Amino acid sequence: MLPPWVSIVASVGMAVGPPLVYADQAVSIVRKKHAALRDSTGFSRDVCAILLLANITRCFFWLGTRFEFALLIQSILMILAQLALLYICIRYRPRSSPDMFGASGRPFAFWHWPSYAQYIEFLAGFILISAIAYLIFGRSDVYISIIGFVALGMESMLPVPQFISNFKQKSLYGFRASTLIGWVGGDSFKTAYFFVQGSPLQFKVCALFQLSVDFIIVVQRLYYGNAPPQATLLEQEDLEQALALAE
Repeated sequence: MLPPWVSIVASVGMAVGPPLVYADQAVSIVRKKHAALRDSTGFSRDVCAILLLANITRCFFWLGTRFEFALLIQSILMILAQLALLYICIRYRPRSSPDMFGASGRPFAFWHWPSYAQYIEFLAGFILISAIAYLIFGRSDVYISIIGFVALGMESMLPVPQFISNFKQKSLYGFRASTLIGWVGGDSFKTAYFFVQGSPLQFKVCALFQLSVDFIIVVQRLYYGNAPPQATLLEQEDLEQALALAE
């Protein structure tokens, strides 16, 4: 059994730590040398989708299970952090992004919409449907168990879009090393926390899967490096030449 002060510190770390991991990623996008060179290349916007949907669902899971309060606070803070990061990603999306031209290979252009308001409308609809479903099925232990696995299962898929983005680019350009360190360190900490605190099974299984994908991305970092992809280099050279002429 952990001493009370250790448990309190661990709970505070669990609530505040994961949302703060994305602060450096947001700052790295908006603090580039020239405003015209600011873009969110290298960071998959799907990460925001996974974290938003997973943490909204986890809030409903908490209503049915009432696990550690620190994990509920973590979900609320993460939702706020991802809404802010999503706004930054949309504002500074690359000029070559498919949604800039209304072109997307996804059904209904899912999560490739041109305006931030469309994302908010989708999330509002998702919350409404989730609330209605909870009111209807919330007394069922099976339903609560299912939404728990859905919430934690979605969150455990968090590194997968980044893994795919890295594979396509053959580089981790634009993806902050501090974010990767935060993923590995944070997921290692939370996996240990779930086992020590006796959290529900959903948390333990999904945390182990997520941590394994984190380590695969570490291998990508070592293998690919973080040099800019060729397309990004050409685009930046064109912008820098245009800026030099303007000056």
